[in-house]
Amino acid sequence: MLNNVKLVKILIGSAWLDGKIQPEERTYLNRIAQEQGVAQDPEISPLLQDLRQIETAECYQWVQEYLGNSPSTADYQNLLEAISGLIYSDSDVDTEEAKLLTQLQLLDPANHEPQPAHNAVMKEIQKLYRRWVEGQK
Repeated sequence: MLNNVKLVKILIGSAWLDGKIQPEERTYLNRIAQEQGVAQDPEISPLLQDLRQIETAECYQWVQEYLGNSPSTADYQNLLEAISGLIYSDSDVDTEEAKLLTQLQLLDPANHEPQPAHNAVMKEIQKLYRRWVEGQK
């Protein structure tokens, strides 16, 4: 449950990277918070209600806390997929959001593994994006 709270906090912080939460991002955040069972959590609820803006540095700190010094591939992929889903939810990738994705790639525990592991993650992100785009038609 603690990891679920951390994940949703990171997603909320990611939504603030461009200075505002888009309506599509809000919908995504609320859905993920419900799915993770943390929508009513005392740390999450005020953040979902926009009671305060999340600073970029705080978001990056949360990412570091979530992943730790040696993240598992599962934790990393879970985070990357969740953030990618959020970023692509409004079909507009802001510069700061792109920077976050780039930073995440540097933290990939599979970086020392052969390239196909990275390709698999990118294919999953592309599938998520295509499903989202098809759902918008």
